[in-house]
Amino acid sequence: MAFQPIVDVEKRRIIYYEALVRGISGESAFSILEQVTDELMYRFDQACRVKAIELASELGMQERLSINFLPNAVYEPEACIQATLETSERVGWPIERLNFEITETERVVDRAHMRSIIESYRRMGFTTSLDDFGNGYANLDLLTDLRPDTLKIDRELVMGCDSSQRRQAILKSLVSLADTLDVHLVAEGIETREESRCLLALGIPVQQGYYFARPQIEQLPRVDDEKYD
Repeated sequence: MAFQPIVDVEKRRIIYYEALVRGISGESAFSILEQVTDELMYRFDQACRVKAIELASELGMQERLSINFLPNAVYEPEACIQATLETSERVGWPIERLNFEITETERVVDRAHMRSIIESYRRMGFTTSLDDFGNGYANLDLLTDLRPDTLKIDRELVMGCDSSQRRQAILKSLVSLADTLDVHLVAEGIETREESRCLLALGIPVQQGYYFARPQIEQLPRVDDEKYD
């Protein structure tokens, strides 16, 4: 597992770390997921959750931990969460400091099932995020059925936002939408100071990207103070 910080630029601190699966030689998450068959998806998803929590505890993480999960790997929320709960209890990780990011939304045809996962996790004390919002299949129509706690704005909407009036207009609309729906926003893929400043001015202070820190394998990267200025 690698970890990447999610920061609140306004409060000048790290508030989450996202756990990102990597190969034994540092291979990307995409290259690993390509090798996981449908038959192994559940076991893979469970192993990633357990590993992320164990490593976060070993590294002394004090911030919230965000773990990606594949909805199709969850056949029944209460049953599939047992390994997560057992691991959290074993290492002393508070479940209220766990967030689950929904990925691979293009492969989910049963929205009722995804809604059941989100609602079940909320009852158990977890929060959820919808990843890659605004790109591909993770679009507005999902919000007619789903009530995640957070929307993670895709890099495609963030890229060059400081010099793009059209992107700024879309981002402003998302801020208004999030306020109406009572969900939080996280901007993904920030690579420049200008993008970060623009997003903050638009009302999106919670951000993630290479500008702040790259993911580091089995380490908790810190963020230089100058990145908040």
